[in-house]
Amino acid sequence: MSTIKSFAFLSFWAFVLFSSCTSRAKFPVSTIAPAAEISAEKKLTKNNNYDIKVTVDNLAEASRLNPPKNNYSVWIVTEQGETKNIGQLSFKNGRRASLNTTTAFNGREIFITAENQPGLTYPAVVEISRTTFNK
Repeated sequence: MSTIKSFAFLSFWAFVLFSSCTSRAKFPVSTIAPAAEISAEKKLTKNNNYDIKVTVDNLAEASRLNPPKNNYSVWIVTEQGETKNIGQLSFKNGRRASLNTTTAFNGREIFITAENQPGLTYPAVVEISRTTFNK
């Protein structure tokens, strides 16, 4: 019985420690793409980088926007206030898009824009949605 209690205790604290390293963010409803359900996760890695995962359901292809665009870019605002492009959303099917990336920058804010070209160093005017990480 003591072994079971010890295992349960250690499992609980492992869960708490693991959960405390992950920050989650849910994006508000977008006026440009109101059907889109967007969430993000940020996790500190053992190398002091940040794994960022963005998942989007029900987002129309950028070419269907008015005016049409070519892609969706994901940006973070760092603790120093710099805006960094961390990649593009990749569509898996007609209903789901995602981005999984690792960056050295600790983003406190994250947002998505519709762009005419990939790899920009500054965002365009068409912002889909923006939110902050909970820690």
